[in-house]
Amino acid sequence: MKQVTQFIAAMAVGVTATLGVPPSYAETPANVLVIAHRIDDITTLDPAESFEFAGSDVSRNVYGKLVNFNPLDLSAGYEPDLAASWDVSEDGKTITFTMREGVKFHSGNPVTAADAEFSLRRAVILNKTPAFILSQFGFTADNVAQTIVADGNKLSITTDKKYATSFVLNCLTSTIGGIVDMKTVMANEADGDMGNSWLKTNSAGSGAYKVVSWKPNDSVTLQSNPDFYKGAPAMKRVIVRHVQESATQRLLLEKGDIDIARNLNPEDIAGASKSPDVAIDDELRGRLMYFSVNQKHPELAKPNVRLAMKYLVDYEGMQNSFLKGQYTVHQAFLPRTYLGAIDDKPFNLDIEKAKGLLAEAGVDGFEIEVGVREAQERIEIAQSLQNTMAQAGIKLNITVGTAKQILTRYRARELDMYMGAWGPDYPDPQTNAGTFAYNPDNSDEKKATGLLAYRNAWDPGAMNQAVEDAVIEGDRDKRKAMYEAMQRKHQMESPFGVLYQKIEQTARRSNVQNLKVGGAITAVSYWPVTK
Repeated sequence: MKQVTQFIAAMAVGVTATLGVPPSYAETPANVLVIAHRIDDITTLDPAESFEFAGSDVSRNVYGKLVNFNPLDLSAGYEPDLAASWDVSEDGKTITFTMREGVKFHSGNPVTAADAEFSLRRAVILNKTPAFILSQFGFTADNVAQTIVADGNKLSITTDKKYATSFVLNCLTSTIGGIVDMKTVMANEADGDMGNSWLKTNSAGSGAYKVVSWKPNDSVTLQSNPDFYKGAPAMKRVIVRHVQESATQRLLLEKGDIDIARNLNPEDIAGASKSPDVAIDDELRGRLMYFSVNQKHPELAKPNVRLAMKYLVDYEGMQNSFLKGQYTVHQAFLPRTYLGAIDDKPFNLDIEKAKGLLAEAGVDGFEIEVGVREAQERIEIAQSLQNTMAQAGIKLNITVGTAKQILTRYRARELDMYMGAWGPDYPDPQTNAGTFAYNPDNSDEKKATGLLAYRNAWDPGAMNQAVEDAVIEGDRDKRKAMYEAMQRKHQMESPFGVLYQKIEQTARRSNVQNLKVGGAITAVSYWPVTK
């Protein structure tokens, strides 16, 4: 605990010194949006590879997709974007998109069906972390030449079986659905990487903004696209600064040095709300806070040990103190608002029950490492878990690191325990069922790092088939019931302890209008913003 406390203190000093309060920042210009946000989780800007929260924010504003969401009316669901329309074959397996005419990439090259073909094929062939979003439809590097095909201004995709059209289209709204400029990307190819190395730090999209620069753990700068087909954005430039500390974000906001603070803790939200120049927006997100335990660990692999740990969480205590107003207790893998979401909360803090379960498992205390990103509320959750689990003889050693450091070890199945967050990739229950409850090949060689079950070396057994059955069920009510049953089983048997669903509280200067952070289904949109 002492080491963690020292780390936090040092982190606070470091942030204040490097990113802290600039002595003479002017008011932000009328056509520039300046945001303070934790963006240390960005590892790449390539839409075929990006799989982190802050990276999704960038991609949402840089890349058009075949279908997308209107940020001012998310409840309407997906709508045409780079595809003007689509048709579905009689057997339900082929969707043919007709591309929107007159749209250009930032390079000036026209957006064509060939670019869409290249982008989707490329994502499958590269097979990076989010590739499963497309490969779940049967697309492989060997068959994309036959299953993803452009013909003139039309693009056809053919899945391996009939799925609900809405499910396929919702998947195409995810970051991996971003359409890249084939000519620009291939002009920057190196050693057969299909432009992956170049796209890690550059952009080749057609969206409202293009990337000017990304400085890891420092800032992302976007420049508006005056030829954006929906109209040039009012904000000519968007600057997202990596500011780790809540108190620093608040001070910058109140001084007018930034327009938006996205990571204020409840105390700073309360303080900032007293300023007449600051407004607070609350938005229920799809993001879940959870812990999970590695099934390669001999003690953590015991069912009663996994169950006991879920009774060693002070759910209500954390919700009502340092998480107040920003997280609500939620204990199932589908967020509220999703088809099949349940509100069952079978767990509460019960030390004696946990001790009994550990005794039944033949376990008399053990010591494990938990990896946590260096974000204030996550560290505080880990410290609370450290305290309550110690009361049943489980010693948690907290390792705090950057998002990249912790995620790299988590994806490599190296952590005993992980404490972090997960957000849906698209607004269909499969987005979480297919990662929390699905892992058909648990071998180390598979490296299915996009699947959370895989990251925890957990074989869900019969639940794999349940996931496959639910995703092709055509009757909405039956499908809903299947996910409800799946989650109740998952709550009691899985190595996941789902803790909370996020309520994002965004603080903004009161002159900033139309900022939409994405609700429970997508990422932030900058192009509607005005001042």
